[in-house]
Amino acid sequence: MTRPGFDAAGCIVVKVGSSLLQSGPSVIDAIADDIASLTGQKKRVVLISSGAVALGRPRLGLGAGSLTLEQKQAAAAAGQPVLVGEWERAFARHGRATAQALLTLDVTESRRHWLNARATLHTLLDLGAIPVVNENDTIATDEIRYGDNDRLAARVAQLVGAELLVLLSDIEGLFDRDPRTHSDARLVPDIKRIDTAIHAMAGDTNALTGVGTGGMRSKVLAAEIATASGCATVIGPGAAPQPILRLRQAGCGSWFHPTGSAVSARAAWIAGANSPNGEIRIDAGAATALRAGKSLLPVGAIAVDGHFERGDAVRITGPDGAVIARGVSGYASSDARRICGRRTSEIEALLGYRRAAALIHADDIVLNNAGAIGGLDV
Repeated sequence: MTRPGFDAAGCIVVKVGSSLLQSGPSVIDAIADDIASLTGQKKRVVLISSGAVALGRPRLGLGAGSLTLEQKQAAAAAGQPVLVGEWERAFARHGRATAQALLTLDVTESRRHWLNARATLHTLLDLGAIPVVNENDTIATDEIRYGDNDRLAARVAQLVGAELLVLLSDIEGLFDRDPRTHSDARLVPDIKRIDTAIHAMAGDTNALTGVGTGGMRSKVLAAEIATASGCATVIGPGAAPQPILRLRQAGCGSWFHPTGSAVSARAAWIAGANSPNGEIRIDAGAATALRAGKSLLPVGAIAVDGHFERGDAVRITGPDGAVIARGVSGYASSDARRICGRRTSEIEALLGYRRAAALIHADDIVLNNAGAIGGLDV
């Protein structure tokens, strides 16, 4: 029996833990083989890869045992080129280009940075590349210390609108008790809802391996973030044969069902922004387009009021001044005024650059009648 959610996923985020990188090139090659197979099925795949610190330790002569934050950051700097080189080698066997993207959790919390990162990752995917994302450990502080890339993977899944998050680990999945100390522990293959009982099963961080910074607890927390955004999550062993493709089979790994939807999560995210500082008034044609799920193009804008930066939330009003929606602006107010009412083809000549075709992308618009912002002071 197969999992329909696996087959239905058009965009997949795969996270590989540090401990797997210690297993040698064969594990990396097997993961790359599966990802190449998925991209051959026209699925878009983003790879989140830990391992820079672990790979950098021996290069700098840092032995076993705990490291200071500064030593971890130095090890990450030394290990990152090795890590990227390994993935580049593995995917070159399939004729696939890779591209490094270094992020931190604060980037995914800032709307402006969110827009930049999303645009870059989607462009890489459009070009057929495999983005290899890692925490920017050389500048990270708190993020480096605990479960960083599990949470980062969940945020990237939100960012790219993934339908499936795959967390590859060194164990089969979530067990009802710690399998390292309980021989009768049983795998939990299907999780409809993450509650206190599931969190209790996850236990503490992976203190025994001495390699990764997370563990099952951080993976369940990542699953909680992703599933609330409509993204199914599956945890499975990265060292197994066909480590990703095998998770298509029910009973392999632990599958967490989505509890929310991408639309509702995005709506809550936009609606939860601070009170908008600006307003974009649009014509009747643009209002009709927005209600049909289209982006707001500059040609449909009548006026721009207030001061806002790219990534800020703004009100979108119709010709009569009534609030139609709230959205995250793709341009600062000063530039939005310059391209207001103009065609997309004119943007570059007017601004000297062209960042996006839309003033506000459809993914960043929440209609006032969608329920998410109805009743709020928009």
